[in-house]
Amino acid sequence: MILRTKLNRFLLLITFLFLATLSAFSQSEQLPSNQISINNFIVRENLLKNDKIAIIACDANEKPLETVNGTFQFSVNGFKQTLRFNDGVAVSPQQIDKSTFIYLRHENETGTHGKLYYVIKKDQDLKIIQINWLVLVLIPLVIIILATMFRKFILIAAVVLIILFIFNSNQGLKLGTFFETVFDGLKSVF
Repeated sequence: MILRTKLNRFLLLITFLFLATLSAFSQSEQLPSNQISINNFIVRENLLKNDKIAIIACDANEKPLETVNGTFQFSVNGFKQTLRFNDGVAVSPQQIDKSTFIYLRHENETGTHGKLYYVIKKDQDLKIIQINWLVLVLIPLVIIILATMFRKFILIAAVVLIILFIFNSNQGLKLGTFFETVFDGLKSVF
């Protein structure tokens, strides 16, 4: 009985230390001015509805960090851009004239952070959908598995894969961007 009580106290102490460590190392909203970094971001339509996107710095829970101010280097579809953040928000200077894929990447001391989005342009509105790297891998993989299971559908599967590749290429998702997104996703798993 005494051993069980000591074991319970030990487990309680370990749990408390683990939770204290997590809260100590989590990114807080109040960052010192010399340690401002962007470890996560989300993309939304600019409030002015001028066919531009807004990049919002946020924490791991996607809560906006309004204390982020300054100039940060981003890569937008492979092109380096310097974005100016005011109160945690930066606006990309390029206007979007048609639906397209956008791959945003930011590198800082803690690593590289990249996300793939599909922007649907309808009239004056932009609808932004984040694309998970698993979706990029699973869709072609499922088509290939179905084609190998049902030999009669190999030709149909090949045509669907070619159409998918052509659609992605025409919408701005090049093969290099595809692999970068998958590798960034794999790095985040490990």
